Amino acid sequence: MTGRKKRKLKSIETINNDRRMTVKDGKETVEQRTLADLPTELLEFILSHLTLKDSIRSSVVSKRWYAAAVSVRKANHPPWLMYFPKAGNLYEFYDPAHCKTYFVDYPELFGSRVCYTKDGWLLLYRPRNHRVFFFQPFSRELIKLPKFELTFQIVAFSCPPTDATCVVFTVKHISPTVVVISTCCPGATEWTTVNHQNRLPFVSSVWNKIIFYNGIFYCLSLTGWLGVYNPVKLTWHVLVVPPPKCPDSFYARNWWKGKFLAEYEGGLLVIYTCGTANPIIFKLDVTKMFWQEMETLDGLTLFASFLSSHSRTDLTGTMRNSVYFPKVRFFGRRCISYSFDDHRYYPRKQFHDWGKQDPFGNIWIDPPQDPSTFFNESC
Repeated sequence: MTGRKKRKLKSIETINNDRRMTVKDGKETVEQRTLADLPTELLEFILSHLTLKDSIRSSVVSKRWYAAAVSVRKANHPPWLMYFPKAGNLYEFYDPAHCKTYFVDYPELFGSRVCYTKDGWLLLYRPRNHRVFFFQPFSRELIKLPKFELTFQIVAFSCPPTDATCVVFTVKHISPTVVVISTCCPGATEWTTVNHQNRLPFVSSVWNKIIFYNGIFYCLSLTGWLGVYNPVKLTWHVLVVPPPKCPDSFYARNWWKGKFLAEYEGGLLVIYTCGTANPIIFKLDVTKMFWQEMETLDGLTLFASFLSSHSRTDLTGTMRNSVYFPKVRFFGRRCISYSFDDHRYYPRKQFHDWGKQDPFGNIWIDPPQDPSTFFNESC
C-alpha cells in the first residue's frame, strides 16, 4: 500500500443462532454461546419467572445475574383475615404481614353469611331469601346466582365468577352410599341437581372441607374420606384412601373444628390441630394412595380457617414454613402461628382453642393490589 497508511482491521463480532462469530484481522473464529452471554432484557425475563427460592439461588452465579435477579424479584403477599360482624355492616380486615387492621362498611352484605373464598372473591348466602351471590370486597362487584337453599352442606367454587369456566359446587348425602350434588354457573337460571352412588360410605356435614384442585373438586368428609367430583365429566366417586391416622389426643371434644384442607402446587394437604398438641400435616400421595405425614413444609406457608384455607410460597422472613390460624392476639399485633422450624406456637402457649371459635366468624382472602384505598386504618 504505497503512499497510504495501513489501516488496522478491527475485531467484528456477530451472533448467529447459538454461536458467537468473531472476525479479527480477516480471520473468522467461532465460539459457543453460554447463558452468561444472554442479553440483559432476556435474562431478566427468565429470572422473573422463577420462584423466590430459585431466584435467590440464581443470584450466586455472577454479579450480573445477581443484579438482574434482584431487579425482577417479587415476594408473594399473604392473604388477609376478614372478620364478619355479629351486628351491623362494619367488616374488619387484618394484614398479618404488617400487623394492620382495616375497617370497611358493606351494607350490601346485610343478613348474609360467608360460604367460601377464592381468588379474592367471596361466595355468600342470605338465609332469609335463599339468595346465593358472589362479592368482590375490594371492587364491590356483585354477581347473583339463582336462589338455592343451603341447609347443612358446604359450598365452593372453581375460579372467579368472571371466568366462563366458573362452577359452584355443593354436596350432601341422602344415605351413606348416595349423595346429591348441586352445581351452578354464573349466568345460569337454575341449579343442576343429580344423585350419585358411591361404593364407599360418604357422610357429608357442615364440617366438610372442599377444595378445587387441578380441575377437580375434592371434598373431605367429617371422618376423613375424600370424595372426588369432576365437573367436566360429571362423575363422582370416593377415593380408596384410608383417612390420616392421628394420635388419640386429637380425638377430644370439638376435634372436627380443627381439621383443614388446603391445596398447593404439589397436591392436597390436611391439617389436624387439637388443644395444646402441635399441628400434624398430611400430604396425599396419589401414586401410593395414602396420606403421608410431613415433617417440614419446605418453605411453604399455610393459612388455615374453617371455611377456606390457603397456601403461599415465596413469603419472606419468619412467615415461611409455618401455619397461620385465624386468631389475633395482643390488640392486633400478633397472629397466632405454628413454626415447623422451631416446633412451637407464636406467641408461646397461644394454641388455638377451636372449641370456642366461631367457625363462620372469619376467613382468609387475597388482599387488594393497593391497600391505601382503604380508610379508617388502625394498627
